[in-house]
Amino acid sequence: MKKSGKLLTSIMLSATLLVPAMGVSANGDSVDQKGNETFRVLIDSQNQKELQNAKSKYGVQWDFAGEGFTVDMNEKQYEALQKNKNIKVEKVPEFTIEKSSSKPEAVYQAMAASQSTPWGIKAIYNDSSLTRTSGGSGINVAVLDTGVNVSHPDLKNNIEQCKDFTTSTSFVNGSCTDRQGHGTHVAGSALADGGTGSGVYGVAPDADLWAYKVLGDNGSGSADDIAAAIRHAADQATSLKTKVVINMSLGSSGESSLITNAVNYAYSKGVLIIAAAGNEGPYQGSIGYPGALPNAVAVAALENVIQNGTYRVADFSSRGDSSTDGDYVIQKGDVEVSAPGASIYSTWYNGGYSTISGTSMASPHVAGLAAKIWAANPSASNATIRKDLQNRARNYDILSGSGAGVGDDYASGFGFARVR
Repeated sequence: MKKSGKLLTSIMLSATLLVPAMGVSANGDSVDQKGNETFRVLIDSQNQKELQNAKSKYGVQWDFAGEGFTVDMNEKQYEALQKNKNIKVEKVPEFTIEKSSSKPEAVYQAMAASQSTPWGIKAIYNDSSLTRTSGGSGINVAVLDTGVNVSHPDLKNNIEQCKDFTTSTSFVNGSCTDRQGHGTHVAGSALADGGTGSGVYGVAPDADLWAYKVLGDNGSGSADDIAAAIRHAADQATSLKTKVVINMSLGSSGESSLITNAVNYAYSKGVLIIAAAGNEGPYQGSIGYPGALPNAVAVAALENVIQNGTYRVADFSSRGDSSTDGDYVIQKGDVEVSAPGASIYSTWYNGGYSTISGTSMASPHVAGLAAKIWAANPSASNATIRKDLQNRARNYDILSGSGAGVGDDYASGFGFARVR
């Protein structure tokens, strides 16, 4: 049920013990009190006394229990810890907005009347004359991104949670400021409600938005912040007894154990995870993480071009491996479904609108569709909704674009999942 713009206050995640004071240098890097550049590390040990000593000495950003804890430290501290045979320490990887979706192709201050239902929305509804959308009531879409402009007229009625996981404390409730734009754009494609009737519509305008800022204003974020947000969304789903779809339009070429374990945890809790496939196509084996994970639905991007009777997979869209074509089984590194992702018009962080291309734009179309399907079948499990997405995709096989072909292929996956 929509919350009329009121934020739901939730219990703070207990994760921070002691956090050393940090600052930011002139070039945007984190620095400690002495001006030394710092970076995020994961510390773990089988020796509980050593582990507790390390927590007391360095502080804790996120405590992942059996996986260790994270904290910011400088190079000298890092090198000293590496010499301790009882301590395992490693740098935490960064995840970013996919490069082709980091900057808009065009920005608009006011709504273009012809764009109330952009081409991607019409395509996923399979209705070229569509003027507004519906559905998603009671389902929460958690957008883990650069934040969201919660005052945007097309999003303000959907906001239920707004949290910042990029701060020096565990997270800040009621703050999710988007200064980059990517997160606001993603949220709009999933569930924008048209504002007063003169704005843009997303796939599921009646869904509730959980805006989780996990990426900084430069579009980059630490894997532990993202992992903590995933786990928090899963715990909220359990405590609030609600259905949650997580959208992650972000990625990395390398896998992070923290994020992998968080995704597996969330999926086990009944959360459905949707993620961008990546923008490293048309090369095989280019699916980024977390999209490459078996418990995440990797979404490829389609262009507004009809070829061979179907929409075409964009060249920039990352591909899986052709060796798994035709098996209709999701393995690590597979594309699962496709959705509109090229020249997508949606909400922007300045209160206006913009057009961007990327699998980052395709992913929220599927997240919105999942919310719409789930709202119509509220007793269904996340696995059932995922299967429904796959079956819908089979009905709209994609036959155009490098690597696309009949049936399950490494470019488009099962096909284009649609409303009807």
